[in-house]
Amino acid sequence: MAGNADETTVSAVVNPPAGPSGEQRRWNDPYWTSVWPKRERLTSSVTPYLLEHLAPRPGEKVLDIGPGAGLASLEVALRLGDSGLLVGADISEPLIELARRRASESGAGNVRFVLADMQSATPEGGPFDAASSQFGVMFFDEPTEAFANIRSLCRPDARLAFVCWQEMSRNPWFVGPAVAPFLPPPPPPAAGRSPTGPFAFADPAYVTEMLRGAGWSDIGHHPYEVVATVVPDSILDEGQLRFQGVPADREAEAWDASMAYLRPLWREDGRYGAPLAFQVFTARN
Repeated sequence: MAGNADETTVSAVVNPPAGPSGEQRRWNDPYWTSVWPKRERLTSSVTPYLLEHLAPRPGEKVLDIGPGAGLASLEVALRLGDSGLLVGADISEPLIELARRRASESGAGNVRFVLADMQSATPEGGPFDAASSQFGVMFFDEPTEAFANIRSLCRPDARLAFVCWQEMSRNPWFVGPAVAPFLPPPPPPAAGRSPTGPFAFADPAYVTEMLRGAGWSDIGHHPYEVVATVVPDSILDEGQLRFQGVPADREAEAWDASMAYLRPLWREDGRYGAPLAFQVFTARN
Protein backbone atom coordinates (compact mmCIF):
# COMPACT_ATOMS: atom_id res chain seq x y z
CA MET A 1 0.00 0.00 0.00
CA ALA A 2 1.31 3.39 -0.95
CA GLY A 3 2.56 5.66 1.79
CA ASN A 4 1.35 8.93 0.27
CA ALA A 5 -1.55 10.72 1.93
CA ASP A 6 -5.16 9.98 0.93
CA GLU A 7 -8.48 11.10 2.40
CA THR A 8 -10.73 8.92 4.53
CA THR A 9 -13.84 9.96 6.45
CA VAL A 10 -13.16 8.99 10.04
CA SER A 11 -13.85 10.19 13.56
CA ALA A 12 -11.28 10.58 16.32
CA VAL A 13 -11.40 10.30 20.07
CA VAL A 14 -8.38 11.57 21.92
CA ASN A 15 -6.62 9.26 24.37
CA PRO A 16 -6.23 10.93 27.77
CA PRO A 17 -2.96 10.74 29.66
CA ALA A 18 -2.73 7.89 32.17
CA GLY A 19 -4.25 8.85 35.50
CA PRO A 20 -3.16 7.96 39.02
CA SER A 21 -5.12 4.70 38.93
CA GLY A 22 -3.29 3.49 35.82
CA GLU A 23 -4.18 1.70 32.61
CA GLN A 24 -6.48 -0.92 34.14
CA ARG A 25 -8.77 1.78 35.54
CA ARG A 26 -8.66 3.85 32.38
CA TRP A 27 -9.55 1.12 29.90
CA ASN A 28 -12.38 -0.27 32.05
CA ASP A 29 -14.08 3.11 32.43
CA PRO A 30 -17.60 3.08 30.85
CA TYR A 31 -16.68 6.23 28.93
CA TRP A 32 -14.47 4.26 26.56
CA THR A 33 -17.21 1.85 25.56
CA SER A 34 -19.64 4.72 25.02
CA VAL A 35 -17.34 6.48 22.53
CA TRP A 36 -15.60 3.47 21.00
CA PRO A 37 -17.49 3.55 17.66
CA LYS A 38 -16.03 7.02 17.07
CA ARG A 39 -12.58 5.77 18.05
CA GLU A 40 -12.92 2.88 15.63
CA ARG A 41 -13.69 5.14 12.70
CA LEU A 42 -10.26 6.64 13.29
CA THR A 43 -8.37 3.40 13.82
CA SER A 44 -10.15 1.49 11.05
CA SER A 45 -8.57 3.83 8.51
CA VAL A 46 -5.20 2.18 9.17
CA THR A 47 -6.41 -1.44 9.16
CA PRO A 48 -5.49 -2.03 5.48
CA TYR A 49 -1.88 -1.08 6.28
CA LEU A 50 -1.76 -3.51 9.19
CA LEU A 51 -3.24 -6.30 7.06
CA GLU A 52 -0.71 -5.68 4.31
CA HIS A 53 2.25 -6.07 6.66
CA LEU A 54 0.77 -8.88 8.75
CA ALA A 55 -0.26 -10.86 5.66
CA PRO A 56 -2.50 -13.37 7.50
CA ARG A 57 -2.99 -16.67 5.69
CA PRO A 58 -5.73 -19.33 5.82
CA GLY A 59 -5.25 -21.82 8.61
CA GLU A 60 -2.93 -19.66 10.71
CA LYS A 61 -3.26 -18.83 14.40
CA VAL A 62 -2.93 -15.11 15.23
CA LEU A 63 -2.62 -13.41 18.62
CA ASP A 64 -4.17 -9.92 18.56
CA ILE A 65 -2.98 -7.63 21.37
CA GLY A 66 -5.32 -4.93 22.68
CA PRO A 67 -8.10 -5.51 20.12
CA GLY A 68 -10.61 -3.23 21.86
CA ALA A 69 -14.03 -4.01 20.41
CA GLY A 70 -12.53 -6.22 17.73
CA LEU A 71 -13.21 -4.68 14.31
CA ALA A 72 -9.63 -5.13 13.09
CA SER A 73 -9.56 -8.58 14.70
CA LEU A 74 -12.56 -9.65 12.63
CA GLU A 75 -10.85 -8.38 9.46
CA VAL A 76 -7.82 -10.53 10.26
CA ALA A 77 -10.05 -13.51 11.09
CA LEU A 78 -11.75 -13.29 7.69
CA ARG A 79 -8.38 -13.99 6.08
CA LEU A 80 -7.66 -16.95 8.36
CA GLY A 81 -10.65 -18.96 7.21
CA ASP A 82 -12.54 -21.60 9.14
CA SER A 83 -9.37 -23.59 9.79
CA GLY A 84 -7.59 -20.62 11.39
CA LEU A 85 -7.91 -19.00 14.79
CA LEU A 86 -7.63 -15.46 16.13
CA VAL A 87 -7.24 -14.91 19.87
CA GLY A 88 -7.73 -11.29 20.97
CA ALA A 89 -6.43 -10.34 24.43
CA ASP A 90 -7.34 -7.04 26.11
CA ILE A 91 -7.43 -5.61 29.65
CA SER A 92 -10.81 -3.90 29.10
CA GLU A 93 -13.71 -6.09 30.20
CA PRO A 94 -16.47 -3.94 28.63
CA LEU A 95 -14.65 -3.75 25.29
CA ILE A 96 -14.00 -7.49 25.28
CA GLU A 97 -17.71 -8.06 25.92
CA LEU A 98 -18.53 -5.82 22.94
CA ALA A 99 -16.00 -7.68 20.78
CA ARG A 100 -17.56 -11.01 21.73
CA ARG A 101 -21.03 -9.77 20.80
CA ARG A 102 -19.78 -8.55 17.46
CA ALA A 103 -18.06 -11.86 16.73
CA SER A 104 -21.25 -13.72 17.57
CA GLU A 105 -23.38 -11.43 15.43
CA SER A 106 -20.97 -11.77 12.50
CA GLY A 107 -21.01 -15.57 12.70
CA ALA A 108 -17.23 -15.70 12.99
CA GLY A 109 -16.44 -19.08 14.50
CA ASN A 110 -12.66 -18.71 14.39
CA VAL A 111 -12.35 -15.85 16.92
CA ARG A 112 -11.93 -15.91 20.68
CA PHE A 113 -11.62 -12.80 22.86
CA VAL A 114 -10.12 -13.09 26.34
CA LEU A 115 -9.60 -10.69 29.24
CA ALA A 116 -5.83 -10.74 29.73
CA ASP A 117 -2.80 -8.49 30.24
CA MET A 118 -0.26 -9.54 27.62
CA GLN A 119 2.62 -8.26 29.74
CA SER A 120 2.41 -11.59 31.57
CA ALA A 121 -0.65 -13.59 30.48
CA THR A 122 -0.43 -16.79 28.44
CA PRO A 123 -3.80 -17.20 26.71
CA GLU A 124 -4.62 -20.60 25.23
CA GLY A 125 -4.61 -21.22 21.50
CA GLY A 126 -0.91 -21.10 20.66
CA PRO A 127 1.68 -21.50 19.52
CA PHE A 128 0.81 -18.63 17.20
CA ASP A 129 1.98 -18.08 13.64
CA ALA A 130 1.73 -14.30 13.99
CA ALA A 131 1.00 -11.54 16.51
CA SER A 132 -0.68 -8.25 15.66
CA SER A 133 -1.94 -5.05 17.23
CA GLN A 134 -3.70 -1.90 16.09
CA PHE A 135 -2.87 0.88 18.56
CA GLY A 136 -2.90 -1.55 21.49
CA VAL A 137 0.74 -1.90 22.53
CA MET A 138 1.71 1.65 23.55
CA PHE A 139 0.17 1.20 27.00
CA PHE A 140 2.56 -1.46 28.33
CA ASP A 141 4.50 -0.11 31.30
CA GLU A 142 6.90 -3.04 30.92
CA PRO A 143 7.15 -3.18 27.12
CA THR A 144 10.28 -5.31 26.79
CA GLU A 145 8.85 -7.93 29.13
CA ALA A 146 5.51 -7.78 27.29
CA PHE A 147 7.04 -8.38 23.86
CA ALA A 148 9.24 -11.14 25.24
CA ASN A 149 6.10 -12.78 26.63
CA ILE A 150 4.31 -12.41 23.29
CA ARG A 151 7.31 -13.92 21.49
CA SER A 152 7.30 -16.91 23.85
CA LEU A 153 3.76 -17.71 22.71
CA CYS A 154 4.73 -17.74 19.03
CA ARG A 155 6.23 -20.37 16.77
CA PRO A 156 9.82 -20.06 15.54
CA ASP A 157 9.90 -17.59 12.61
CA ALA A 158 6.48 -16.20 13.59
CA ARG A 159 5.62 -12.72 12.31
CA LEU A 160 4.89 -9.59 14.34
CA ALA A 161 3.11 -6.51 12.95
CA PHE A 162 1.65 -3.63 14.94
CA VAL A 163 0.48 -0.07 14.35
CA CYS A 164 1.36 2.84 16.65
CA TRP A 165 1.37 6.61 16.32
CA GLN A 166 4.26 8.72 15.15
CA GLU A 167 5.19 11.75 17.27
CA MET A 168 2.47 13.97 18.71
CA SER A 169 3.54 17.01 16.67
CA ARG A 170 2.63 15.16 13.46
CA ASN A 171 -0.86 14.36 14.80
CA PRO A 172 -2.46 17.79 15.32
CA TRP A 173 -5.92 16.22 15.78
CA PHE A 174 -4.69 15.22 19.26
CA VAL A 175 -5.73 18.08 21.55
CA GLY A 176 -3.64 16.94 24.52
CA PRO A 177 -1.33 20.01 24.34
CA ALA A 178 -4.35 22.33 24.50
CA VAL A 179 -5.89 20.51 27.46
CA ALA A 180 -2.65 20.04 29.43
CA PRO A 181 -2.71 23.51 31.12
CA PHE A 182 -6.03 22.58 32.75
CA LEU A 183 -4.76 19.33 34.26
CA PRO A 184 -2.37 18.50 37.07
CA PRO A 185 0.91 17.02 35.81
CA PRO A 186 0.67 13.23 35.42
CA PRO A 187 2.47 11.23 38.08
CA PRO A 188 5.79 9.68 37.05
CA PRO A 189 5.77 5.95 36.28
CA ALA A 190 6.53 3.59 39.13
CA ALA A 191 10.16 2.61 39.62
CA GLY A 192 11.32 0.33 36.83
CA ARG A 193 8.25 1.02 34.68
CA SER A 194 8.03 2.88 31.37
CA PRO A 195 5.77 5.86 30.57
CA THR A 196 2.59 4.86 28.74
CA GLY A 197 0.24 6.68 26.39
CA PRO A 198 -0.73 6.99 22.73
CA PHE A 199 2.68 8.40 21.73
CA ALA A 200 4.88 6.21 23.93
CA PHE A 201 6.15 4.35 20.84
CA ALA A 202 6.67 7.43 18.65
CA ASP A 203 10.48 7.07 18.51
CA PRO A 204 11.43 4.35 15.99
CA ALA A 205 14.90 3.91 17.51
CA TYR A 206 13.42 3.29 20.95
CA VAL A 207 10.90 0.77 19.62
CA THR A 208 13.51 -1.04 17.54
CA GLU A 209 15.86 -1.37 20.51
CA MET A 210 13.03 -2.50 22.75
CA LEU A 211 11.98 -5.22 20.29
CA ARG A 212 15.57 -6.40 19.98
CA GLY A 213 15.78 -6.55 23.77
CA ALA A 214 12.67 -8.73 23.78
CA GLY A 215 14.33 -11.16 21.35
CA TRP A 216 12.66 -10.20 18.06
CA SER A 217 14.73 -9.93 14.87
CA ASP A 218 14.44 -8.67 11.27
CA ILE A 219 12.75 -5.51 12.59
CA GLY A 220 11.13 -3.22 10.03
CA HIS A 221 9.72 0.30 10.34
CA HIS A 222 7.12 1.64 7.90
CA PRO A 223 5.78 5.22 8.38
CA TYR A 224 2.55 6.43 6.77
CA GLU A 225 0.29 9.46 6.79
CA VAL A 226 -3.43 9.57 6.00
CA VAL A 227 -5.43 12.80 5.88
CA ALA A 228 -8.72 12.08 7.62
CA THR A 229 -11.92 14.06 7.18
CA VAL A 230 -13.17 14.25 10.75
CA VAL A 231 -16.66 14.95 12.11
CA PRO A 232 -16.12 17.83 14.59
CA ASP A 233 -18.11 16.49 17.53
CA SER A 234 -16.34 13.15 17.37
CA ILE A 235 -12.84 14.50 17.78
CA LEU A 236 -13.73 16.03 21.13
CA ASP A 237 -16.68 16.01 23.52
CA GLU A 238 -17.38 17.37 26.98
CA GLY A 239 -17.38 13.90 28.47
CA GLN A 240 -13.83 13.48 27.22
CA LEU A 241 -12.67 16.60 29.04
CA ARG A 242 -14.21 15.33 32.27
CA PHE A 243 -12.69 11.90 31.70
CA GLN A 244 -9.28 13.47 31.28
CA GLY A 245 -9.69 15.19 34.64
CA VAL A 246 -10.47 18.79 33.67
CA PRO A 247 -12.20 20.41 36.71
CA ALA A 248 -15.84 21.31 36.12
CA ASP A 249 -15.17 25.02 36.67
CA ARG A 250 -12.53 25.01 33.90
CA GLU A 251 -14.27 22.87 31.26
CA ALA A 252 -15.42 25.92 29.27
CA GLU A 253 -11.85 27.28 29.14
CA ALA A 254 -10.48 23.89 28.14
CA TRP A 255 -13.12 23.54 25.42
CA ASP A 256 -12.31 26.96 23.96
CA ALA A 257 -8.59 26.22 24.04
CA SER A 258 -9.17 22.93 22.25
CA MET A 259 -11.31 24.56 19.56
CA ALA A 260 -8.62 27.17 18.96
CA TYR A 261 -6.01 24.42 18.74
CA LEU A 262 -8.04 22.57 16.10
CA ARG A 263 -8.90 25.68 14.06
CA PRO A 264 -6.05 25.22 11.50
CA LEU A 265 -7.63 21.87 10.54
CA TRP A 266 -11.06 23.38 9.82
CA ARG A 267 -12.53 22.81 6.34
CA GLU A 268 -15.17 24.82 4.50
CA ASP A 269 -17.53 21.82 4.55
CA GLY A 270 -17.71 21.99 8.35
CA ARG A 271 -15.32 19.13 9.07
CA TYR A 272 -11.66 18.85 10.03
CA GLY A 273 -8.88 17.71 7.72
CA ALA A 274 -6.76 15.82 10.23
CA PRO A 275 -3.34 14.37 9.37
CA LEU A 276 -2.97 10.94 11.00
CA ALA A 277 0.72 10.07 11.15
CA PHE A 278 1.23 6.43 12.14
CA GLN A 279 3.76 3.66 11.66
CA VAL A 280 3.80 -0.10 11.29
CA PHE A 281 6.54 -2.11 12.94
CA THR A 282 7.28 -5.65 11.76
CA ALA A 283 9.57 -8.34 13.14
CA ARG A 284 10.31 -12.08 13.20
CA ASN A 285 10.65 -14.51 16.06
